[in-house]
Amino acid sequence: MKTPDFDIKNLIRPNVARMKPYSSARDEFKDFKENMVFLDANENPFDNGVNRYPDPRQATLKSHLSTLKRVPVNQILFGNGSDEVLDLIFRAFCEPQQDNVITLPPTYGMYGVLAETNAVGNIEILLNTNFEPDVNAILEAIDAHTKLIFLCSPNNPTGNRFDDQTVKKLLENFNGLVVIDEAYADFSSAESWSAQLHNYPNLIVTQTLSKAYGMAGIRLGICFASAEIIDVLHKIKPPYNVNALTQKSALKRIMDERGVEKEIKIILEEREKLQKTFKNVPFVVKIYRSEANFILAHVDDADKRYNQLLARGIVVRNRSKQPLCENTLRFTVGTPEENKKLIDVLKKLD
Repeated sequence: MKTPDFDIKNLIRPNVARMKPYSSARDEFKDFKENMVFLDANENPFDNGVNRYPDPRQATLKSHLSTLKRVPVNQILFGNGSDEVLDLIFRAFCEPQQDNVITLPPTYGMYGVLAETNAVGNIEILLNTNFEPDVNAILEAIDAHTKLIFLCSPNNPTGNRFDDQTVKKLLENFNGLVVIDEAYADFSSAESWSAQLHNYPNLIVTQTLSKAYGMAGIRLGICFASAEIIDVLHKIKPPYNVNALTQKSALKRIMDERGVEKEIKIILEEREKLQKTFKNVPFVVKIYRSEANFILAHVDDADKRYNQLLARGIVVRNRSKQPLCENTLRFTVGTPEENKKLIDVLKKLD
C-alpha cells in the first residue's frame, strides 16, 4: 500500500531544490579504460595507485551491490559511513530552526546528535516496555514540521527487530520520510525493508559494511531509496566522499559472499551459545531477544559487573544510562575463543 498524498517535492528544502550540484572532473569524464592522457583534474600524473581521484558515483561497486541486494543502481547511494548518509538526509529535507524529526529511545545516539548539529528539533517518543514503537504516540506527535521518523531495526541497544505491521502503519500514515536503519539486518532472518521500496515512496533504508561484513575501518554506509530521493542526496554529497581504497576494499569483500556467510553463521551460533549461558548466570535477571550481533542483558548491578569484567580483560558496554535500560550490559558476540573467555569469567564472578 502506497502512502497517500506523498510528494517528495514537498519535503525538499527550497535551497536544495534550487541548487545545481557540483560537477567534478570525474563526473564529466570517467572512462579510464581508454588510453587517454588525463590533464583535466589537476592530479599528480605519476602513478602510485591512488594518484587519480576516485569515481564519485562508485559505478563498479554499485553494480555489484545492486546484484547482491537486488536494488537498482539508481536507488543506491554510498556515504563515508552511515553517519554521513544520515547527515545528508537531515541536510536535504530538514530546515534548521524550523523542522523536527522523531526518534525512539533507547536507540542509536547519532540521530539526536545529528538533529542538534543541524539545528533540527528532536521529538523523542520512548519505545514501550517490549521495546516496540508506540505507534499511536508517534502519530499524535507529528506536526506540520515533522520531516523524518527514525527506526533502528534491529534496534541498538535492544537487539530486537520491530514488528512489520508496526512499521507499515507508520509508512502508510506519515507523509514524511521513514528512515529504517538496518545496520544489523544481516543477523536477522527477516527480509530487508529495501524489498518494499517500490511500495513506499517515503521509505529510506540505510545499511553498512561495518557489522556483518567486518569492515568498520573503511567507513562505507549505504542508502537505498527511490531514484528521486537518491538524486536529491547526490546533489549535496561531497563529490569524492568515498575514497578509492574504500571502494576497492568494499568490492573485494562483497564479492566474497561465502566468506561473509560463514562469519555470519558463526556469529549466530555463538549468539545462541551466549544466550544459553546467560540463563545460568545468577546475576543475570533477564536476556532480551536479539536479531543483531549483540545481546542486551539486565543484570543485578551493571556498574559492578562492568568493572568486574573490565578487571579481567573483557570490555562490554554499560547501557544503564539509556531510557528503559537501567542495569543493562550489552555484549557484542565475539570470536569463539573470545566468547569462551567471557563464559569462563562469568562463571567465576560472585
